[in-house]
Amino acid sequence: MEIVELCSATERREALPILRELYASLDEDRYAGLLAEMVVDGYRQFALRNETAEIVALAGVAVHVNLYYGRHLYVYDLVVKEDARSKGYGELLMDHVEGVARREGCETAALACDLDREGALHLYEGRGYQKPSYAMRKALR
Repeated sequence: MEIVELCSATERREALPILRELYASLDEDRYAGLLAEMVVDGYRQFALRNETAEIVALAGVAVHVNLYYGRHLYVYDLVVKEDARSKGYGELLMDHVEGVARREGCETAALACDLDREGALHLYEGRGYQKPSYAMRKALR
């Protein structure tokens, strides 16, 4: 097992199938368009590759600064392939990205998680993540 940062367009394209496990309707064009803007805003992807170099887990994160969290790491995506879940891969990736955050001077790590993702909620709560507020959204179109 090895954790690597995906930096090239080819590497990031390789991550699309696993991201579809989290975002089922994500197509290649939308992914490429959003990714182009996200990378400019500091978005980074870290992949856990197995012994055959296949991506079995992926984390998408960015370091930001705001008044609420201060300098923080925001975990936008954490996904483990369905057939590779419950093997500790999510924990390994979270350890890695939290280490990146500490090295980059972050005070906090933050994320949002769908309420129906019980396994993910269990993982985050077990790592000490708290629910201090609600994440809310409103469709504008």
